[in-house]
Amino acid sequence: QVQLVESGGGLVQAGGSLRLSCAASGVTFNTYATGWFRQGPGQEREFVTAINWSGDHTIYSDSAKGRFTISRDDAKNTVYLQMNNLNPEDTAVYSCAAKRTGIITTIAKGYDYWGQGTQVTVSS
Repeated sequence: QVQLVESGGGLVQAGGSLRLSCAASGVTFNTYATGWFRQGPGQEREFVTAINWSGDHTIYSDSAKGRFTISRDDAKNTVYLQMNNLNPEDTAVYSCAAKRTGIITTIAKGYDYWGQGTQVTVSS
């Protein structure tokens, strides 16, 4: 059974940082592409970033570039999202997702497994 569990969300002031974690069981991240998506209040799900199966290729949304970093620890089978210089527009539920074929994509429906999400709230 595949399970993705996010953690690390919370309340932070604008300009602050958070590191989200996505721990996997039932899948091995180094054979899957992994992405982070977010959904703000009243908004559609939005792509944030993704890393390919080998860990040597990443893509970022324009809003994430320069502020967010995706990384992976294969020994822990965990993917991280380091978020710096947060602003209130980053407030959302952040979810990780895994894609079997290993090729990264910005399209949510291309991912096979999803976590429940973790809430990030940025106060002004």
